[in-house]
Amino acid sequence: MGKRAQTSRMFRAPSELPRRRATGLDPRVKLTAVAALAIVVVIGVVAGSIALAVSSRPSGSNSLPAGIQTFAETDHTHVTGTVTYDRVPPAGGPHNPVQLNCGVYAQPVPNENAVHSLEHGAVWITYQSNLPTDQVALLQQLVTSHYVGAERYLILSPYAGLPSPVVASAWGAQLEVSQASDPRLVQFIGAFAGGGQGGEAGGPCTGGVGNPVA
Repeated sequence: MGKRAQTSRMFRAPSELPRRRATGLDPRVKLTAVAALAIVVVIGVVAGSIALAVSSRPSGSNSLPAGIQTFAETDHTHVTGTVTYDRVPPAGGPHNPVQLNCGVYAQPVPNENAVHSLEHGAVWITYQSNLPTDQVALLQQLVTSHYVGAERYLILSPYAGLPSPVVASAWGAQLEVSQASDPRLVQFIGAFAGGGQGGEAGGPCTGGVGNPVA
Protein backbone atom coordinates (compact mmCIF):
# COMPACT_ATOMS: atom_id res chain seq x y z
CA MET A 1 0.00 0.00 0.00
CA GLY A 2 2.82 2.39 0.76
CA LYS A 3 4.34 1.95 -2.70
CA ARG A 4 1.02 2.48 -4.50
CA ALA A 5 0.36 5.68 -2.52
CA GLN A 6 3.82 6.98 -3.39
CA THR A 7 3.32 6.18 -7.09
CA SER A 8 -0.02 7.99 -7.19
CA ARG A 9 1.61 11.10 -5.82
CA MET A 10 4.33 11.00 -8.55
CA PHE A 11 1.87 10.80 -11.44
CA ARG A 12 -0.72 13.46 -10.84
CA ALA A 13 -3.64 14.11 -13.16
CA PRO A 14 -3.38 17.26 -15.31
CA SER A 15 -6.06 18.95 -13.23
CA GLU A 16 -3.82 18.64 -10.18
CA LEU A 17 -0.86 20.60 -11.70
CA PRO A 18 0.03 23.94 -10.05
CA ARG A 19 -2.64 26.50 -10.77
CA ARG A 20 -0.19 29.27 -11.78
CA ARG A 21 0.41 27.56 -15.13
CA ALA A 22 -3.28 27.86 -15.95
CA THR A 23 -3.51 31.54 -15.08
CA GLY A 24 -1.40 32.90 -17.96
CA LEU A 25 2.14 33.21 -19.40
CA ASP A 26 5.19 32.36 -17.41
CA PRO A 27 6.61 35.62 -15.92
CA ARG A 28 9.81 35.05 -17.89
CA VAL A 29 7.81 34.96 -21.13
CA LYS A 30 6.07 38.19 -20.18
CA LEU A 31 9.43 39.87 -19.51
CA THR A 32 10.74 38.78 -22.91
CA ALA A 33 7.66 40.17 -24.63
CA VAL A 34 8.03 43.52 -22.86
CA ALA A 35 11.71 43.73 -23.85
CA ALA A 36 10.88 42.96 -27.48
CA LEU A 37 8.20 45.67 -27.50
CA ALA A 38 10.68 48.18 -26.07
CA ILE A 39 13.18 47.37 -28.82
CA VAL A 40 10.51 47.90 -31.48
CA VAL A 41 9.62 51.28 -29.97
CA VAL A 42 13.28 52.38 -29.90
CA ILE A 43 13.78 51.32 -33.52
CA GLY A 44 10.69 53.28 -34.50
CA VAL A 45 11.93 56.42 -32.73
CA VAL A 46 15.35 56.16 -34.39
CA ALA A 47 13.82 55.60 -37.82
CA GLY A 48 11.56 58.58 -37.31
CA SER A 49 14.51 60.76 -36.34
CA ILE A 50 16.41 59.72 -39.45
CA ALA A 51 13.41 60.41 -41.64
CA LEU A 52 13.02 63.86 -40.06
CA ALA A 53 16.70 64.64 -40.65
CA VAL A 54 16.43 63.61 -44.29
CA SER A 55 13.25 65.59 -44.82
CA SER A 56 14.91 68.72 -43.41
CA ARG A 57 17.65 68.58 -46.02
CA PRO A 58 17.29 70.69 -49.21
CA SER A 59 15.09 69.26 -51.94
CA GLY A 60 16.75 66.93 -54.42
CA SER A 61 19.16 65.58 -51.80
CA ASN A 62 18.95 62.07 -53.27
CA SER A 63 20.12 62.99 -56.78
CA LEU A 64 23.61 63.84 -57.99
CA PRO A 65 24.01 66.30 -60.85
CA ALA A 66 25.46 65.28 -64.19
CA GLY A 67 29.16 66.08 -64.59
CA ILE A 68 30.03 65.71 -60.93
CA GLN A 69 33.49 64.39 -60.04
CA THR A 70 33.96 62.31 -56.90
CA PHE A 71 37.23 61.13 -55.41
CA ALA A 72 38.73 59.81 -52.20
CA GLU A 73 40.01 62.33 -49.67
CA THR A 74 41.27 60.30 -46.72
CA ASP A 75 43.62 62.76 -45.01
CA HIS A 76 41.87 64.59 -42.16
CA THR A 77 45.03 65.82 -40.43
CA HIS A 78 44.94 69.13 -38.57
CA VAL A 79 47.92 71.29 -39.52
CA THR A 80 49.14 74.84 -39.15
CA GLY A 81 50.47 76.92 -42.00
CA THR A 82 49.87 76.66 -45.72
CA VAL A 83 48.88 73.39 -47.41
CA THR A 84 49.59 72.52 -51.05
CA TYR A 85 46.39 70.87 -52.27
CA ASP A 86 45.90 68.51 -55.17
CA ARG A 87 42.88 70.38 -56.56
CA VAL A 88 41.81 73.94 -57.35
CA PRO A 89 39.92 74.71 -55.25
CA PRO A 90 40.64 72.03 -52.63
CA ALA A 91 37.89 69.55 -51.77
CA GLY A 92 39.40 67.76 -48.80
CA GLY A 93 42.73 66.95 -47.23
CA PRO A 94 44.81 68.37 -44.34
CA HIS A 95 43.34 71.52 -42.90
CA ASN A 96 43.57 74.15 -40.19
CA PRO A 97 42.19 73.17 -36.77
CA VAL A 98 39.69 76.07 -36.95
CA GLN A 99 36.77 76.01 -39.38
CA LEU A 100 35.72 78.90 -41.62
CA ASN A 101 32.41 80.50 -40.73
CA CYS A 102 29.90 79.66 -43.44
CA GLY A 103 28.35 82.49 -45.44
CA VAL A 104 28.99 84.86 -48.35
CA TYR A 105 32.45 86.43 -48.76
CA ALA A 106 33.41 89.22 -51.12
CA GLN A 107 37.12 88.38 -50.86
CA PRO A 108 39.07 85.08 -51.09
CA VAL A 109 39.13 82.97 -47.95
CA PRO A 110 41.90 80.74 -46.54
CA ASN A 111 41.92 77.29 -48.12
CA GLU A 112 42.88 75.55 -44.92
CA ASN A 113 39.95 76.92 -42.90
CA ALA A 114 37.46 76.38 -45.71
CA VAL A 115 38.50 72.73 -46.04
CA HIS A 116 37.80 72.24 -42.35
CA SER A 117 34.26 73.46 -42.99
CA LEU A 118 33.97 71.00 -45.87
CA GLU A 119 34.83 68.26 -43.39
CA HIS A 120 31.83 69.35 -41.33
CA GLY A 121 29.49 69.08 -44.31
CA ALA A 122 29.75 72.50 -45.95
CA VAL A 123 29.49 73.16 -49.67
CA TRP A 124 31.96 75.75 -50.96
CA ILE A 125 30.95 77.59 -54.12
CA THR A 126 33.80 79.53 -55.71
CA TYR A 127 33.83 81.81 -58.75
CA GLN A 128 36.39 83.54 -60.93
CA SER A 129 37.19 87.08 -59.87
CA ASN A 130 36.15 88.45 -63.28
CA LEU A 131 32.70 86.84 -63.19
CA PRO A 132 30.08 89.47 -64.23
CA THR A 133 28.40 91.21 -61.31
CA ASP A 134 24.96 89.92 -62.26
CA GLN A 135 26.31 86.35 -62.10
CA VAL A 136 27.83 87.03 -58.69
CA ALA A 137 24.48 88.39 -57.49
CA LEU A 138 22.77 85.19 -58.66
CA LEU A 139 25.26 83.10 -56.71
CA GLN A 140 24.75 85.18 -53.60
CA GLN A 141 21.00 84.74 -53.84
CA LEU A 142 21.41 81.03 -54.46
CA VAL A 143 23.59 80.55 -51.40
CA THR A 144 21.60 82.65 -48.94
CA SER A 145 18.33 81.03 -49.99
CA HIS A 146 19.70 77.52 -49.43
CA TYR A 147 21.32 77.87 -46.02
CA VAL A 148 20.85 74.71 -43.95
CA GLY A 149 19.84 75.54 -40.39
CA ALA A 150 21.73 77.86 -38.08
CA GLU A 151 25.10 76.50 -39.25
CA ARG A 152 24.26 77.35 -42.90
CA TYR A 153 26.71 74.81 -44.41
CA LEU A 154 27.31 76.99 -47.50
CA ILE A 155 30.28 79.19 -48.38
CA LEU A 156 30.59 81.54 -51.35
CA SER A 157 33.82 83.30 -52.27
CA PRO A 158 35.90 84.41 -55.28
CA TYR A 159 38.88 82.21 -56.11
CA ALA A 160 41.86 82.82 -58.39
CA GLY A 161 42.83 80.29 -61.04
CA LEU A 162 39.61 78.29 -61.24
CA PRO A 163 39.28 75.83 -64.15
CA SER A 164 35.78 77.14 -64.91
CA PRO A 165 33.75 80.26 -64.06
CA VAL A 166 32.06 78.55 -61.09
CA VAL A 167 33.11 75.49 -59.10
CA ALA A 168 31.05 73.86 -56.34
CA SER A 169 33.02 71.74 -53.88
CA ALA A 170 32.13 69.35 -51.07
CA TRP A 171 34.46 66.94 -49.30
CA GLY A 172 35.44 64.48 -52.03
CA ALA A 173 33.23 65.97 -54.75
CA GLN A 174 33.30 68.85 -57.25
CA LEU A 175 31.17 70.27 -60.02
CA GLU A 176 32.33 72.78 -62.64
CA VAL A 177 29.75 75.00 -64.36
CA SER A 178 29.92 77.99 -66.68
CA GLN A 179 26.86 79.88 -65.46
CA ALA A 180 25.54 80.85 -62.04
CA SER A 181 22.07 79.89 -63.25
CA ASP A 182 23.05 76.28 -63.93
CA PRO A 183 20.38 74.16 -62.14
CA ARG A 184 22.98 71.58 -61.22
CA LEU A 185 24.26 73.92 -58.53
CA VAL A 186 20.98 73.50 -56.66
CA GLN A 187 21.28 69.73 -57.06
CA PHE A 188 24.83 69.81 -55.72
CA ILE A 189 23.76 71.82 -52.69
CA GLY A 190 20.86 69.45 -52.07
CA ALA A 191 23.12 66.43 -52.26
CA PHE A 192 25.90 67.64 -49.97
CA ALA A 193 25.11 70.72 -47.83
CA GLY A 194 24.93 69.57 -44.23
CA GLY A 195 25.80 66.01 -45.19
CA GLY A 196 28.24 63.52 -43.71
CA GLN A 197 30.61 63.15 -46.68
CA GLY A 198 33.44 64.72 -44.69
CA GLY A 199 33.08 62.29 -41.81
CA GLU A 200 31.94 64.90 -39.28
CA ALA A 201 28.26 65.48 -39.99
CA GLY A 202 26.78 68.14 -37.74
CA GLY A 203 30.12 69.80 -37.07
CA PRO A 204 29.99 73.56 -36.59
CA CYS A 205 30.19 76.00 -39.48
CA THR A 206 30.07 78.99 -37.14
CA GLY A 207 32.22 80.03 -34.20
CA GLY A 208 35.41 79.82 -36.26
CA VAL A 209 37.23 82.44 -38.32
CA GLY A 210 35.99 84.78 -41.03
CA ASN A 211 33.39 87.55 -41.28
CA PRO A 212 30.86 86.77 -44.02
CA VAL A 213 28.94 89.70 -45.46
CA ALA A 214 25.70 87.72 -45.66
